[in-house]
Amino acid sequence: MKIKLSAITDVGKEREHNEDAFVLCPDLSKPDWSVDDTAVHLPLGPYGSLAVVADGMGGANAGDVASAMTVDSIKKFFSTEQLAEVVKSDAAIRNFLSAFVTKTNEELQTYAFDHPETAGMGTTIVICWMLPSSPIAYIAWCGDSRCYVYNPNDGLRPLTKDHSYVQQLVDKGEITEEETFTHPDSNLITRGLGDVDCDALPDIVCYTPQSGDWLLLCSDGLCGYCTNEAIANVVKVDYPAITTCRDHLLKMALDAGGYDNITIAIASVINDDDAEPDESANDGGFLKWLKNLFCKG
Repeated sequence: MKIKLSAITDVGKEREHNEDAFVLCPDLSKPDWSVDDTAVHLPLGPYGSLAVVADGMGGANAGDVASAMTVDSIKKFFSTEQLAEVVKSDAAIRNFLSAFVTKTNEELQTYAFDHPETAGMGTTIVICWMLPSSPIAYIAWCGDSRCYVYNPNDGLRPLTKDHSYVQQLVDKGEITEEETFTHPDSNLITRGLGDVDCDALPDIVCYTPQSGDWLLLCSDGLCGYCTNEAIANVVKVDYPAITTCRDHLLKMALDAGGYDNITIAIASVINDDDAEPDESANDGGFLKWLKNLFCKG
């Protein structure tokens, strides 16, 4: 299987600085952490590829420090020396992802203890690790940053479930999905890295990708202000133009108010013998209509 990656981040309209961070690596066997997007679909190496989004919390208390430290931790932790053994079994992969979250959580808390001005900082994280065996994607997350899968035959569906107070209310039947957008506590998460008030326990799911799938990761600057239906419609319009879609999703979030930092990462997968998709730009002329119909603000 082959993969193409693309990501973008934006400060939004209301924040003074960007507390989001992302990192992409198309081939962990020869890691290049400077990638923002790949020009074409590349074969998966033996250790797979990685896409990560982190949404820092704490505002003046250094949420940007937390997300940046988490990205740096990813680069160190996912070293080729370790991965040769890790990728040999499902249990080892899951233990490795959990160990990364635990270690990074401890590093962030230690940093905050040593730098009192950053007390209260933390970050969400969502990881998509695509491996060539089978192939298979491991999705690990803490917090309300999300991973979706889109396929033109099946539409868009979430692979993650928010670790948030409003999600707990939805699960109890006390509010609807629509009411989460306007709930006064919509920003409260129940799991995260660095914050002593949150559990640092990741959920991990496996997904078997099909040729033509997109794995879409985002911070809540997108999914916290635009509904799943709105996101799905933009993806449907722009597919298979990955960078066009990324940019249009960002614009939709900005048009919905841009109240938070916005980060979007997309991983497109195709079979090894598939031709490169024609990514001629789609018109997307009804994006404004979609925004007015489905986005709050």
